[in-house]
Amino acid sequence: MSNDTEADYVREQRERLLPKKETKADVWDQKRRLAGALRLVIERVVPSDAPVDELSRAADALEQYAEQLKKHPRLQRRMGYPESANSGDVLAFFDQSPLIGLANPLAPPISLQVTGKDTVLGEVTFKSAYEGPPGHVHGGFVAAAFDEVLGYVQSLSGAPGMTGTLTVRYRKPTPLHTPLRFEARYLRTEGRKVFTEAKLLADGVLCAEAEGLFVSMREGGMVAMDERREAAEAQRARQASE
Repeated sequence: MSNDTEADYVREQRERLLPKKETKADVWDQKRRLAGALRLVIERVVPSDAPVDELSRAADALEQYAEQLKKHPRLQRRMGYPESANSGDVLAFFDQSPLIGLANPLAPPISLQVTGKDTVLGEVTFKSAYEGPPGHVHGGFVAAAFDEVLGYVQSLSGAPGMTGTLTVRYRKPTPLHTPLRFEARYLRTEGRKVFTEAKLLADGVLCAEAEGLFVSMREGGMVAMDERREAAEAQRARQASE
């Protein structure tokens, strides 16, 4: 692939894998804003030594708002699937993913971008809520982050699938409150198997490496999963209204 051709490819993939504006973009903007505020609350409540009366007032307010949200219908229209490996539309996984979702307060969130015909760059800062060893990221979150970053880069194969195996080698503890860099690469495809690899660095220091094997879904497999999800959502909605 020539340099010009590769540059065109990277631009095309970046456009395809960036969030799109929808008709109700203002709704998603506010969901992202709300998720950001909740993320900030989580970050500050974990290490907080606030007095009991203040904590009680905050809990009351959040419980009241949770009840308010219960009055609204659950989101029915999903833009694809809320994880990067199989998303039908990138707004879904950018906004709903538990790792890169801008509208999901559980997400750090990780930012991702295509950097070459088979490479992706991920950037994130894990804060207090993700602590494992003192001052460092819990290894489970490191593994989950690798799964999402590798799931993103395997999409460049043209036949993305679901995680088959994920192997993580921890080289050094991964620091909290530090900009982290994931460098991921799509390696090759063998039948339904998609092979990937990535490394995680903090200030240029290698913290961990990972290899991911993804298995492309058989035709209709993801649709069947989506139908089961919709049926479960409908059942929960009926139960909530009784």
